[in-house]
Amino acid sequence: MKAAFFEEHGDLSKLQVGDVPDPTVGAHDVRVQVKACALNHLDLFVREGWPGLKLKMPHIGGTDLVGVVESIGSDVTQVAVGDEVLVNPGINFAAGPDGEQVIPTEPSIVGENRAGGLAEWCVVPATHVLPKPANVSWAEAACLPLTLQTAFQMLRRGGLAQTGTDLEHLLRHDRAQPAQGKRVLVIGGGGGVSVMAIQLAKALGAWVCATTGGPDKVAKVTALGADHVIDYRADEAWWKSAFFASDKHGYDVVIDSVGAATWALSLRCLKAGGRLVTCGATTGPIGETHIQLVFWKQLQIIGSTMGTPEDLQRALAFVEAGAVKPIVDSVWPLDEAREAQERMEKGEMFGKIVVKP
Repeated sequence: MKAAFFEEHGDLSKLQVGDVPDPTVGAHDVRVQVKACALNHLDLFVREGWPGLKLKMPHIGGTDLVGVVESIGSDVTQVAVGDEVLVNPGINFAAGPDGEQVIPTEPSIVGENRAGGLAEWCVVPATHVLPKPANVSWAEAACLPLTLQTAFQMLRRGGLAQTGTDLEHLLRHDRAQPAQGKRVLVIGGGGGVSVMAIQLAKALGAWVCATTGGPDKVAKVTALGADHVIDYRADEAWWKSAFFASDKHGYDVVIDSVGAATWALSLRCLKAGGRLVTCGATTGPIGETHIQLVFWKQLQIIGSTMGTPEDLQRALAFVEAGAVKPIVDSVWPLDEAREAQERMEKGEMFGKIVVKP
């Protein structure tokens, strides 16, 4: 099959497109004919490598994928050939008895440490495919899995939605907009997770402020439903503007995946008892923390990675209801996977960059 892969870690020059062996299907697996695969910053980090990362080479990236089930393993009964599906990429991420995520000691993530969707086919456990929402296209559906569940878990851990184990109860509670009266600040409103966080926070009933760069992105973030949008390129004191936009109350939750460039100022935007929730650090991993601010205002700093299967199902319910819409930045053929990753490296996108085999 054709795939985008690398045989050693490094810069964009290491990524190539060519033929690799077809993936085999185990007894509990399904093989998905990939219709679309969206990029994440994770694809760049995996290609570049980090200490301790060990991959079977050649490695195929691509965490967010959707497609049609082409074949199934001998023990698979819950999925049929021809089903249109999206893949939950966190293969061994699950919720504990309290509904909170249990971090696996050796995470298995599609596209990170197992073969991903930047290929014609991808093999995953049958337990980790879900029906593709009928109201979105293939490219739109590829924007959903990782960013959707990541954003929902961040908001849930920020206190905007209940945590538990009764999925039907949780879905009913989500529809009742439990975040009414809460203020949320989303930093970097053009990225894949941020685009989802803005819409999910609104769907849950929160008042949302977002930052983004440039008038074009301001218009797009406003169109997502954000109540107030700040152009940080035009407003160096964006954090002050955000604070005033909250009627000087500060924010219950700040969603920050930007990292070093915004960390200290994001903390300043929180109200007493507020929560900063982070899932990444695209501008660098070392952020300045004013400890006095943390203890005096009794702030919480919460890390969040991936999400539970229930987080994904709850977030997909908003997509199926039309309350959350995937945002496609651009669509690229598999042959131009390198150019697609280059666009992501430059930070030019709004929403998700999608690759189609």
